[in-house]
Amino acid sequence: MGILLMNIISFALPMSAYVNPLAYGHGGPADLAAWAIAFVLVEGKMRGLFSLLFGASLLLVIDRADAKGQNGTQRHLRRMAWLFVIGMLHYWFIWDGDILGLYALCGTAALLFRHLPPRHLARLGGALIFANLLIWACILLVAQGLRADPASHTAYVELADVLGDPRGASITQDLREFAQGYPAIVKGRLANHLNGPFDLLMGYGFETLGLMLLGMALFKSGALTGHWPRRALRHLAITSYAIGLSGSLLLVWWMSSQHFDTLATAAAYYVFDLPFRMAVMLGHLAILLLIAFRGQPALLLQRVAAAGRMALSNYILSSLVMTSVFYGYGGALYGSLDRAQAYFPVLPLWAFMMIWSPWWLKRFHYGPIEWIWRSLTQGKLQALKRN
Repeated sequence: MGILLMNIISFALPMSAYVNPLAYGHGGPADLAAWAIAFVLVEGKMRGLFSLLFGASLLLVIDRADAKGQNGTQRHLRRMAWLFVIGMLHYWFIWDGDILGLYALCGTAALLFRHLPPRHLARLGGALIFANLLIWACILLVAQGLRADPASHTAYVELADVLGDPRGASITQDLREFAQGYPAIVKGRLANHLNGPFDLLMGYGFETLGLMLLGMALFKSGALTGHWPRRALRHLAITSYAIGLSGSLLLVWWMSSQHFDTLATAAAYYVFDLPFRMAVMLGHLAILLLIAFRGQPALLLQRVAAAGRMALSNYILSSLVMTSVFYGYGGALYGSLDRAQAYFPVLPLWAFMMIWSPWWLKRFHYGPIEWIWRSLTQGKLQALKRN
């Protein structure tokens, strides 16, 4: 549900707008406020939480399989292989913002570290996240050098476009591409974007793997299973928010003072905000754990939990609904809304997730895509309908 808050910008607007709020739209007060709130509270935090939980689920699946006398390692590898297939089908035929392929690749690599103790997992995870920061720092230094060299203007323009330049050619290309019908969009993806997950691996692979290892460390330490004292969780929330929110707000002010210059905004987005983004993510995690382990969950939390048990189905559902709303073969609203307006479809879809997920799980053991994934992993059809 939180990831949809960020993905909605990619569904509704050219990709450059994801990084730079002036790349597309009017950039009025409502748009800038929507961007600032998302940047401080949501951007990277929900993806980070998803990565943490993905790492924890890796251990859960392997341990449960081993406890049943099965080969947990083999099951995990089959699970990641089929997730990669699902991700690529999603990427080519539904939405090219897929992250499932990236998670399958990183989840396979994470298996190598499953036996490390929590402290070593946390340190290695932090080192990998820092390595991702260095990669983006190097890219931005190259961009800065290209901008300073008149002879490299063409190369700078191409790189700046990738970094969210409001004048980038990709904006026009996106508007043209997603105004087309379904066959033309799919044909374009198959012709030009066969290696999508591997491109993401270059930009976010170390960070994603590092977060998975951190999730494994939190799982092994008992943080995700209710074994940390509530006092420790409150301390984590206060400290993390104090560091993360203040730093992110400072970056909002700095980017605004730079009038959202392409390189300044990209540097804040990809490099400077990383430690603050991680801090806010941990603050969110601590608050969610305090809520989750306070006793019998209220009705709203039960519905959120049901949506979470069907996370894969709801992720694919989001893509199906939003591409149908915004792309040329559906509502054709792509590029027609301002940033603030683009968030309007999120609440109805959240509501639908929290209605259909518990309804479905009362009748079936798994979500529909989860059932397909589980059956493919096990090599035979799993029981779906409840007796």
